Amino acid sequence: MTGIVFGCITPHPPIMLPQIGRGRESEVSASIEAMGRIARELAESQVDTVFIVSPHGAVYPDAMGLLTAPCSVGTMSEWGAMGIDCRFDNDPQIVAALQQEAKDASIPLRSIGEASYDLDHGVMVPAYFLIDVLKSRPLVPISFSALPLDMHLELGRAVARASETSGKRVALIASGDLSHRLIPLAPAGYDPAGQEFDKQLTQAVASLDSGALLEMDPDMVSRAGECGLRSIVILLGALEGLEVTADVLAYEGPFGVGYLTASFRVAEDRPEPRVHPLVQLARESVEEYVNSNTTKTPPVQLADEMTQQAGVFVSIKRGDELRGCVGTAEPITPQIAEEVIANAIGAATRDPRFSPITTQELPGLRYSVDVLSPLEPVSESDSLDSKVYGLLVRKGDKTGLLLPDLEQVKSPEQQLQICLAKAGIDPDDVVEMFRFSVERYRDLG
Repeated sequence: MTGIVFGCITPHPPIMLPQIGRGRESEVSASIEAMGRIARELAESQVDTVFIVSPHGAVYPDAMGLLTAPCSVGTMSEWGAMGIDCRFDNDPQIVAALQQEAKDASIPLRSIGEASYDLDHGVMVPAYFLIDVLKSRPLVPISFSALPLDMHLELGRAVARASETSGKRVALIASGDLSHRLIPLAPAGYDPAGQEFDKQLTQAVASLDSGALLEMDPDMVSRAGECGLRSIVILLGALEGLEVTADVLAYEGPFGVGYLTASFRVAEDRPEPRVHPLVQLARESVEEYVNSNTTKTPPVQLADEMTQQAGVFVSIKRGDELRGCVGTAEPITPQIAEEVIANAIGAATRDPRFSPITTQELPGLRYSVDVLSPLEPVSESDSLDSKVYGLLVRKGDKTGLLLPDLEQVKSPEQQLQICLAKAGIDPDDVVEMFRFSVERYRDLG
C-alpha cells in the first residue's frame, strides 16, 4: 500500500526536552509518554517519507510553504540545549508531485528554502522523540498561511494525492499547540474561549470531523490564541476518504497551553473501489493510450451496458477540477464499449481546453461516463429541465450541447444560453432544440 499510511498530532513545547525542562518536563509526562507511542506506531508504519507541518517555520500570508532545498538542519541551542542537532534530506520526487498537485488545484504554494533551511522548534521538538525513525528517512517541511481554512484542507488533499502519485508510504506530522490562554498565568493571558476551543477541537479530531473545524466560531478561535488549528486541518484533509483509526493519546495544559497528542493509523488493506464496468473501461482506455499510444480493444465479454448503440460523453477530473470532456450526441460506433474507448481517449488528448493528460497524472484522475438517450426534438423552452435533461441546439452546421444536472447550471434558461454561446449562435436566432436524458456512471468507491 502506498500514499498516506500514518498521521499524528504532536505538541511542541521545548520544556518537554529534559535538557531544557531540567525536571519540569515531568509536568507534561502524559505528552511525553504519548510521544513514545507515536514513535512506536510511526516505526511500525514503515514509511518512506515524512511530511511535517509547523506553525513556526517560514510563513507567507498568501501562500502555503514547501521546502525545495536538498536538505534541512536544526538545533535547539537557542533554547539552551546543546548537542541536539539534526540534518534531514528532502524528497525531491514528492516535492515535485506536491507542486504539481497544488498547481492543478489552484493552491498558492511557494518555496520556504531553495538552498537551505533552518528547522524551528515546531519541528525539532517532535523530531527529538521520533529521531530513530526520522534520521533514516527524507523529511519534507511544509508551512501554512493566512488563507482560509478550507484552502488548508485542500492542501492536505493535495499532499495525499502527491503521496499516492509518488508510489511511497508517507506519514504526515501536524505539529501544533492548542489554546495559549487556558489559565490566568498562561503566557498569552487568560480567556475562557481557550478551554472551549480545546474541547471542540479535541472532539473534532477524535471523530475525524474536518467540517467541525472549518465551522468553528472565528471569534472563539482568535480569542483562544492557538497555533495548531491549520496544521490539524491539513492533516485531516490528507486523511480524508481513508479508513483511519483515530486515537487521542493525551491532552494536558499545566502551563496554560493546551498540548494534544493523537495518532491516526490508516488501514493497510484498503478495499478496492467499486467501479462500474463503463468507468473502468474509460480508465483503462486512457491509461493504455497515454502509457503506450495504443487503443484498447473492447472486452470479449461485454457488460449489458456496453452492447447497445448510444451517444456517450466521458468526463475526467483531477480533484474537483475538470481535466477533459469529449463525447458524441449520437452514436458513431456499433456499440457503447467502442464509443467509450474513443471518447475517453478524446477527453484525455483532444479536448481543446486542456493540454493532453500525462503519465504522471494518471493515478489521481477520476472518470465518469454519461450514456445518452436518443435525441428528442422540443419546440419550447418550457419542455426543458436542466436537472433532468441535457440540451442540444442546432442551426445549420453549428451545434452546442450541455449535459444535465451540472452544478454550475441553475435553470433551463441558463442551460439554453450556455448552449447557444458554445455553438456561436445568436440568442435571437431560430434554432432546433433537442433534449435527452443520461445514465451517469461514476466511481462508486
